[in-house]
Amino acid sequence: MLYTIRHLTRFRYSVPISQSVMELRMEPRSEGQQRCLNFKLTLNPNAQPMIYRDYLGNIVHHFDVPGHHKTLSITADAQVEIRPLQPLPDRLPATAWDELAADDYDMLLPSRYTHPSPLLDDLANELGAVRRDDPLTLLCDLNRSIAEAFEYAPASTQVDSPIDDALRTRRGVCQDFTHIMIALARPLRIPCRYVSGYLYHRHSGKADRSAQDATHAWVEALLPGLGWVGFDPTNNLIATDRHIRVAVGRDYADVPPTRGVFKGNADTELYVGVRVMRDDDSASGDLTPVLAGWSAALESQAEGEDEQSQQQ
Repeated sequence: MLYTIRHLTRFRYSVPISQSVMELRMEPRSEGQQRCLNFKLTLNPNAQPMIYRDYLGNIVHHFDVPGHHKTLSITADAQVEIRPLQPLPDRLPATAWDELAADDYDMLLPSRYTHPSPLLDDLANELGAVRRDDPLTLLCDLNRSIAEAFEYAPASTQVDSPIDDALRTRRGVCQDFTHIMIALARPLRIPCRYVSGYLYHRHSGKADRSAQDATHAWVEALLPGLGWVGFDPTNNLIATDRHIRVAVGRDYADVPPTRGVFKGNADTELYVGVRVMRDDDSASGDLTPVLAGWSAALESQAEGEDEQSQQQ
């Protein structure tokens, strides 16, 4: 399956600032059944990014804007091919508990957003998060149970919210559900990592809970004989060729799409827009007019939000 993705990010500052320094994790990974065929980054003000890989293999674009500016726009265009994933078995043998990787310490230990808490212990007892059956069966049960126990509620938490916020209210977004599932699985010695990326939404059939115009997050667990297997507790899905992987880490702190600093004393407004199109969504093979329309719509929405903010 071939996908075209446009990810627009715009920072607007209340007064001109200088010396923006930014790193991006927006280029989809190429590994396994996924290949990033093309990637283009457009920056305004213009800048020349330096490209490198972090220790987890994620592609990082690092740049700085030395002059004064009041807005910073980042447009990432990608074309990604994902071949069909191999179907999973119904279960693994019970001996798989003894075959779990024990040396992937980064994905076994608590991290900034996946540390234990009394509320997490209560949820573990409620969902039966103990070594039982086999690792695959347990993770499928947790995946389904988290989707059923928590309401998907956009803007109910922040990007830096601890998992206790979602545990207390039983409401959150994909980032929260992913952190909670990782925090439940790691004490059982199942290596788990956080995946950031995009989810292509169907035109028909069962609707996904996660938002169409945003990035997405899910869990990958390292299982004996299967490798890294994706679980999407937001939508109660096993990751398929609709899940487009961008970056992996211990939790969200390792993989934010944008991270940076600037010189100045200004308030910041952030706008993000995401569109994902499959190759058969357009009757024509030329997607340039479609992409141009996306940008116009996203920019128009951003301008409308700016005007509303000024009025307020």
